[in-house]
Amino acid sequence: MHVNAPTPTRSSRQHRFRAPAFLNGLASSIAVVAVVACAPPQSEVPEADVVAAAVADAGSLQADHFVPSRPETVSWGWYPLDKEPVLTIQSGQTVRIDTLTHAGATQAEEPVAYLSGLGVPREEILQDVLDFWASREGRPREGRSVHVITGPIYIDSAEPGDTLEVQILDVETRVPWGVNNTSATGGVFSAGYPGARPDDTLLDIPPGTRHLIRTGEVDGREVALFAPDVQVPLAPFMGIMAVAPANPAIGQPGVPVAGVQSSRPPGPFGGNLDVKDLKAGTTLYLPVFQPGALFYTGDPHGAQGDGEVSGTAIEQSLTGVFRFVVHKGMTISGPRAETDTHYMLMGIDLDLDRAVRNATFEVVDFLVEEKGMTPDKALSLASIAVDFRVGEVVDLTQVVVGYIPKDLFLAE
Repeated sequence: MHVNAPTPTRSSRQHRFRAPAFLNGLASSIAVVAVVACAPPQSEVPEADVVAAAVADAGSLQADHFVPSRPETVSWGWYPLDKEPVLTIQSGQTVRIDTLTHAGATQAEEPVAYLSGLGVPREEILQDVLDFWASREGRPREGRSVHVITGPIYIDSAEPGDTLEVQILDVETRVPWGVNNTSATGGVFSAGYPGARPDDTLLDIPPGTRHLIRTGEVDGREVALFAPDVQVPLAPFMGIMAVAPANPAIGQPGVPVAGVQSSRPPGPFGGNLDVKDLKAGTTLYLPVFQPGALFYTGDPHGAQGDGEVSGTAIEQSLTGVFRFVVHKGMTISGPRAETDTHYMLMGIDLDLDRAVRNATFEVVDFLVEEKGMTPDKALSLASIAVDFRVGEVVDLTQVVVGYIPKDLFLAE
């Protein structure tokens, strides 16, 4: 089949947001836009040269605010509880947020030399990458992971026990390339992976194999140019969307140092969920554990399969536009989401079998609480009509998502 020559473009995945139905009834009546006493003083918010607090016009969809991915607005591999917010906003406002992939920004070798060696032209290397790499010295590393994470954003009136609604309005690529790593002993083939055996057959993959994957537009659609005869549709999303966790304690997944939550494992706070359907047009809901919620995002992906089995997706710097809405007094136990067509209930655990069980429990609980079913009817419907899909299986804790079709409910 003949195709036009690919044209590098900024991915623009805009969707008209449909009013969320997940937190309906009482929830919709108590979403607030108020400024409350728990907000930090205005003097603690970075100056306008760091965060533009007017209309952010970078990209194709305007927002009320803009947060760049500069050394002073990012953290490396964790979610600090006491970091000064990079921005304070009202419930209901929108923010455009730049994010950086760790690929090319965190290795020992200087970024231009490293990325040029993979085939990235100098003009396609973001200044943010160079500046973050130069800022690595002095950043704490013990107990932290590799991700470069933008934030935190303080949402006025959000308090522990509330729910933060994150409407994902737009996600765009910042550069026309991404990187994927493969290894005979990485991802699900790691020697420490659950179920691994000493006599497992190894794949014939040289150590340190990295794949530079170009992205662009072909015949009106944006794709990853994986091979001359293989194109993967782009579906950019943020692998990490999180609120600050409650109280990281040693022994919890990803907490080898007290008070430091590594960005590797997802948890009740969200985090490194790596659920590929958390893209533009989807709404994510997160429980609030700290005043202001303290929202972080990063680990940007151009495309990913369910599971992320090599340990990485197309690691590609992105920018996203989000609307944040606080639901007062609405308490949920962990992350959940919805699209135009499905409710998404998540189960997270170190054990994949337990993650499936947890996701099933969340589905049943949702059907009982939100749809008025009895537990036996809810479990029956879960078994005959709900798909349970693996989100990711390589981030220490594993994520399973139950997809409940909305068209099952004739009244909606």
